[in-house]
Amino acid sequence: VKITLIIYLFTVTLKLITCFIEDIKMEIAPENVTNAMVNKKIAYVDMDHTLCDFSASYLKYKTDFPEVEYPHSVPGFSAAGTDANSIKVYQWLESLSNVNLYILSSKSLLLHGEEAWVEEHLGLDAAYKLIISPNKGLNLGHYLIDDYIGKGQENFEGQLLQFESSEYPVWKSIRRFFEL
Repeated sequence: VKITLIIYLFTVTLKLITCFIEDIKMEIAPENVTNAMVNKKIAYVDMDHTLCDFSASYLKYKTDFPEVEYPHSVPGFSAAGTDANSIKVYQWLESLSNVNLYILSSKSLLLHGEEAWVEEHLGLDAAYKLIISPNKGLNLGHYLIDDYIGKGQENFEGQLLQFESSEYPVWKSIRRFFEL
């Protein structure tokens, strides 16, 4: 009786596992991926001089501590300057159903400071989407919003929206691009 019960339980368990595996296969099958997931565009936003005012923080630190040659290498230095428009447009972009938004920065010395700034001004979810890369051209995506060209931006496969350029001088022009 015990052996029969063990065989029965083993058979039932095996059937349940088989059903579970079949359900998973159905969920991840390409034909079952929703259109919303397929149609989402990947957009990256730079931090320094784009989302936050690095220059203001840098100059203030240099004024307060003139002996420090590279303030951004000091633990605790934060690009604390903010632009209310950058925060508003970032949050608006984040709310769009057809955009996956990430923050892409090339500063490796400021990892803790950048993460703290993002969490404070944009929230924990945005901090989880912070990417540090020395070459922004290695990232795959559709759009890169950045003020600078020279750290791989020129090799980015998607469209570079150069912030503070004649085409995209302010955050309002970035928003207008995504509204079209």
